[in-house]
Amino acid sequence: MTLAIVLIVSVVIAAADQIIKYFVLQNLAPVGSVTLIDSLLSLVYVENRGAAFGMFQNSIWIFTIITFVIMGIFIYLIISKKFEGKLFLTATTLIIGGGIGNLIDRIFRGFVVDYFAVSFFPPVCNLADYCITIGAALFVISLLFSGNSNEKKLTKAAEEQG
Repeated sequence: MTLAIVLIVSVVIAAADQIIKYFVLQNLAPVGSVTLIDSLLSLVYVENRGAAFGMFQNSIWIFTIITFVIMGIFIYLIISKKFEGKLFLTATTLIIGGGIGNLIDRIFRGFVVDYFAVSFFPPVCNLADYCITIGAALFVISLLFSGNSNEKKLTKAAEEQG
């Protein structure tokens, strides 16, 4: 049941990301940029052909494979119950949802549509990027602060494999 909920919410996140990108392609791409809050927030149309923050340009298939592998690892962790807890599941949901959103772009467009530009953070990003970033931060927090239960499970899993 838990995996089903994670996947359903992940699909909702990816759908929201794709809906926003549709409107960005239809309305923002022709004009390039629109300032929403002067000196703070703009919408800027960018075709990102690399990874986060535009790194590793034109490596679409590498990132497609990496995305599938990472999503597979998180799904495995949920199924095997190596990690548990609301924080871990929230992190996983955000990472998978954001991963699906950007994966759709890479496969069907050959680039990821980015559009959020904030003055204090130079890279232009999108909803999926923010979901992945927040999910990764929550995942680290869940590893650090979930008590000994996750540590014991990791130790047990490592012992079983080696």
